[in-house]
Amino acid sequence: MTNTPENSNTEPAKPGASAATAPPANTKPSSAMKSRPLPPSAWKKNLGRAFGISMVLSALLLSFLTWWELDIRPRTDDAYLRANIVGIAANVSGYITELNVVDNQKVNVGDLLFRVDVRPYQAELDLAVANLRLVDLEIIALKDAIVQRDADIVSAEAKALYDVQFLARMEPLLKRQFVTPDQIDAAKRNVRSSDAMVQQAKAAASQARANLGQLGDINVRRQKAQANVVEKQLNVGYCEVRSSVAGYVTNFNTSVGQFAQVGMQVFALVDTSNWYLLANYQETDLRGIEPGMAVEVYLMAYPGVRFHGVVQGVGWALYDPNQGSNGVLPTVSPTLDWVRLAQRFPVRIVMDASQDAHPYRMGATATAIVETRKRRQVPDILKPLVPDALESWLQTLAVPAPVSPDSPGRGNTEPLNVPTQDISAPTAPSTAAPPTTAPVTPNP
Repeated sequence: MTNTPENSNTEPAKPGASAATAPPANTKPSSAMKSRPLPPSAWKKNLGRAFGISMVLSALLLSFLTWWELDIRPRTDDAYLRANIVGIAANVSGYITELNVVDNQKVNVGDLLFRVDVRPYQAELDLAVANLRLVDLEIIALKDAIVQRDADIVSAEAKALYDVQFLARMEPLLKRQFVTPDQIDAAKRNVRSSDAMVQQAKAAASQARANLGQLGDINVRRQKAQANVVEKQLNVGYCEVRSSVAGYVTNFNTSVGQFAQVGMQVFALVDTSNWYLLANYQETDLRGIEPGMAVEVYLMAYPGVRFHGVVQGVGWALYDPNQGSNGVLPTVSPTLDWVRLAQRFPVRIVMDASQDAHPYRMGATATAIVETRKRRQVPDILKPLVPDALESWLQTLAVPAPVSPDSPGRGNTEPLNVPTQDISAPTAPSTAAPPTTAPVTPNP
């Protein structure tokens, strides 16, 4: 008979037991199974899960931070740099005899741009000056005529006085028949005729004074001639067209010999003294934009360079091509309500002065970021999930960055009419007791 060892790992198979239910011969304890390293496929699966979870959390965090930033600092890349355009035209008509500028040239206030043929206007000025001198001579003659008319009045009045006295001496003699009635009638006619001569002399003197045109210290006749001289002098001066603003010549397409008409634009100047930005913001962003707010501007022509501006105002109206009228009834075009697009309103932003290192160009594409200076608190529902350090950092996003006085585009002036506003974090009311004069002993 054979004895079976005690440490044998095998048992005799029971009758009727299948081979599938028999325990394996090399079965090890559970502790040995835990210490065995995972296969490579399991490591890849766990790494993929961790990467996927981290990507989802990162996307949620970035979405939250993006919403936070856009709500505090609304921005748009639908913005364009603008400047005022000054049309250059002559005030007099004539052929251009001299051109002193070329296309894209920089000009200052008072620089000569071009000249118009001055000869016909100089001839008119000479004629006006001669006419003024002739008027001066006429005034002297009219003054002499007035003296003559005054003398005629004195003569007529003397004759009228004599005729009255003669009639007074003749009438008593009629009763004594020293004179005839015909002589008395003749004397009376002479009196009436003398009175008429006096009135005629006075009217002639008044007409002479009217011809002189003297009203107080001003002679109207001479003033008219002098005004004509001034007009001709202006026309001669208008033959030289000078720049009224500082800027750059643009749309230059003319040459010497071209006929310049009055009011007809020859070329244009870009006024570089006032630059502004027209930023089209969605109507959902307008609630946080107010005049006087600082704006951070980036131009596509100068990547990475920060410019500054100030909100001047927000547009109040847009043209609606779908809204019209048919007689007295409005015409409303049918629209689909599946997608509602927000309208964009222009926000006018006054830019700081341009610098030579980074000159502005009209029509340049820009991105505008408005510093609304408002704080946003973390929602109460998210505070348990947001660490204190992250919450403090989020609060700092609402505080605009300090503006460097020597930054590009700032120039030597500060933003216009930027209202100051307290942006410090709200502090809880102090519950400390009012200070007393008694000494305080520190706790040991």
